[in-house]
Amino acid sequence: MENKALFIEKIKESYNPKGEFIYLGSGILEQEIIAPAQVNLALKMMNRHGLIAGATGTGKTRTLQLIAEQLSDAGVPVFMLDVKGDLSGLAEAGESNPALVERGKMLERPFVPQSFPIELFSLSGKNGIPLRIKISDFGPVMLARVLDLNDTQTGVLTAIFKYADDHQIALINFDDLKALLNFLSQGEGAMEIAQDYGKISSSTSGTILRKIVSVEQQGLSDVFGEPEFDINDLFRKIDDKGIISLLNISDVQNQPVLFSTFLLSLLNQLFKNLPEVGNPDKPKLIFFFDEAHLLFKNASKVFLSRVDQIIRLIRSKGVGVFFCTQAPTDIPENVLGQLGNRVQHALRAFTPNDAENLRKTVKTYPNSDFYKIDEILTQLGTGQALITVLNDKGIPTEVVATHLIPPRAVMGPLNTSDYDKIIASSDLFQKYGQSTDSHSAAEVIEERRRELEAEAEKLKSKKVSKTRKRSNRQTPVEAAGKTLIRTLAAGAGRIILTALTSFLKGKRKR
Repeated sequence: MENKALFIEKIKESYNPKGEFIYLGSGILEQEIIAPAQVNLALKMMNRHGLIAGATGTGKTRTLQLIAEQLSDAGVPVFMLDVKGDLSGLAEAGESNPALVERGKMLERPFVPQSFPIELFSLSGKNGIPLRIKISDFGPVMLARVLDLNDTQTGVLTAIFKYADDHQIALINFDDLKALLNFLSQGEGAMEIAQDYGKISSSTSGTILRKIVSVEQQGLSDVFGEPEFDINDLFRKIDDKGIISLLNISDVQNQPVLFSTFLLSLLNQLFKNLPEVGNPDKPKLIFFFDEAHLLFKNASKVFLSRVDQIIRLIRSKGVGVFFCTQAPTDIPENVLGQLGNRVQHALRAFTPNDAENLRKTVKTYPNSDFYKIDEILTQLGTGQALITVLNDKGIPTEVVATHLIPPRAVMGPLNTSDYDKIIASSDLFQKYGQSTDSHSAAEVIEERRRELEAEAEKLKSKKVSKTRKRSNRQTPVEAAGKTLIRTLAAGAGRIILTALTSFLKGKRKR
């Protein structure tokens, strides 16, 4: 009992934030759920970022859902990746059942079904409102990641972007990039870029073009275009509830590099365009980065450096980022060190690799007076997690095994009819539903080509005209020769005429 009383006291001391908070659940000690030991996450600390990790099937997605629901209640907008399309049920109130009622009593939080405002987005445009970005805003580093370019090819791509920026040429979509790449790798364009940016070899330009075509053939080119998504549309509210924006990637799951890099590009846009807000009482936006391991797999040093920079600095813009993955070891150490709030679901240790991941995960947690971290991580059940967060002063809280509260909305997808109605009725569908084609690099280069052809035609005409003029002029020698011929011809004509006259006179006399 003394151990239990001390446990409750420490949890209350650690998880008693001032101001608004997310209620996660109640502490577990020696297999007993202790409701007075409530585990809370202060809203003012959520822009310090976080990690939600655990093996498949341990409840990570439902943890995302219950946090998103409470953020919405607090008026904080949320952006989430919906990997399988089953988070759309947030728009519909869940149904109560005896198990949920009992769980609510056990956690001293009655289960009250509730729906939440959502927006449904899609990269392909097939499963939601199309999300698009301009090639120029996506940037060469992230595009090189999508195209799987080596360092040399990435350098060439960077030079092309720099040329476009310096000459105020808009790169909207792949057609623009291909047109500019072709222009700068041959003829006048090749000479122009070589002087200030470096020569582009035909082999490198050919490789980049082939990789662009490969992405287009996979049906992914529509991600780049207009109208470009305005990040300010992520901050909307309905009746003081933050809107939960879901990006459905169920139809592009086999393109992890594309969708993970696209998410990073959105974060980059937020970082570049939002004003500094310091340390607000609650975040302006929480960004859940699901399947986070895909972002870092086989990534270049330049790319990883960009991720590190964005995560390090974006919190001052009032944006919190929560990475969701199977194990903390999926996240690079320099990024992991910035994730102050940890929710770790069960880990399994069936193989030597699993055991190594478990050992590394244990090292990321503070020491505990109540748990053997390596043991508790393998014993957690579905809907349970080991948690430590930052308190009001930014200090890590006591590590606690927690029985999480259930989400209040439907834990699954909407039916097709309701799903389509939400999309069709959205103001953002009217704004982004149809693609547009503005004046950009492809048109600029086509105009330039026509100008060059017109100039070449004029030059050709001038040459022909000069040639003709030259052929009509007579050199002194030519003029003297022609005069001589005319003189000789005239003399010969008189001789012939005289002879002919004498001949005719003789004929008459006869």
